[in-house]
Amino acid sequence: MQAIVDLRSDTVTRPSPGMREAMANAVVGDDVLGDDPTVQELESRSANLLGKEAALFVPSGTMSNTVAITVHTRPGDEVLMDADAHSMLYEAGAPAAIAGVLVRQFHSSCGVPNVDEVARSIHHESLHTPRTALVVLENTHNVAGGAVIPLEVHERLYGICSSEGVRVHLDGARLFNAEAASGVSASRYAACADTVTFCLSKGLGCPVGSVLCGDRLTIDRARRVRKMLGGGMRQSGVLAAAGLYALDHNRRRLADDHRRARRLAETLSELPNAEVDLASVQTNMVYFSTSAPADRWVTALAQRGVLCLALGVHRIRLVTHLDVDDEDVERAVRALKDVSASVV
Repeated sequence: MQAIVDLRSDTVTRPSPGMREAMANAVVGDDVLGDDPTVQELESRSANLLGKEAALFVPSGTMSNTVAITVHTRPGDEVLMDADAHSMLYEAGAPAAIAGVLVRQFHSSCGVPNVDEVARSIHHESLHTPRTALVVLENTHNVAGGAVIPLEVHERLYGICSSEGVRVHLDGARLFNAEAASGVSASRYAACADTVTFCLSKGLGCPVGSVLCGDRLTIDRARRVRKMLGGGMRQSGVLAAAGLYALDHNRRRLADDHRRARRLAETLSELPNAEVDLASVQTNMVYFSTSAPADRWVTALAQRGVLCLALGVHRIRLVTHLDVDDEDVERAVRALKDVSASVV
């Protein structure tokens, strides 16, 4: 049977034997009743790690963002976010459907917001206009190729928003990738936001889950919204144990994913029928353009045991993660060269 190199996403990671053992041995209670000790430990450690007062374990990053948007706003408020933000494109319209807010978009350059544009976009409530209640940022920025938003941009935006009475939520689904790439601690990024979420189920290798961090009052309100959305789990310490294991074992290895993504990007930069912006490859994602239709590349690569996603007619994404080692990357390199020579 042909071995598969799965580069579709870092969400495809599977629990390691050590993580499975931690899950099997987890001490559990009933989290909705507030007595699952493993969930409590995960929430406490996550809050401390990001320098926040409290945290909430939720099933997914989409739910975490939806909960945050809901607790920071009232129906009819306005939320500013990047035109290519995950909450804008990939969360099934939750800000409108669940939180009842108007979403207004700003544009970024390679994932980095223009601070002055965001500042000019803030509305104060009047008889005719909604109030801008929240700005949502995303670091790393998925659609921009896993780009890192510099700390100074976060600091400037947070200062402006704070002075205008606007809250900031950081979608840090891959925040620890930003930490590994920039050398800036996750807590320093988190200090520039009122709430921040990070995913356990991407580069950290867990089967399920995200954590939302913030001040205690906001997290208390978030817990009720999680319940409304059906996110109140019971013996979820089994899943929280995976998160604790990931924080202990899988954060510091993220730089390996970045190195492997760079190897793929440099290969693509040398191929005649592909184009990649090497400057955009900062973390574990590689977006590249193809001269032939992307779906033909995807099919041809799959036939060679390499899985990836077409995210446009001529655009493909490759994502490295802990289930992809150096040997897998070299197999992918050979497949990319082969396909580039054969697909026209």
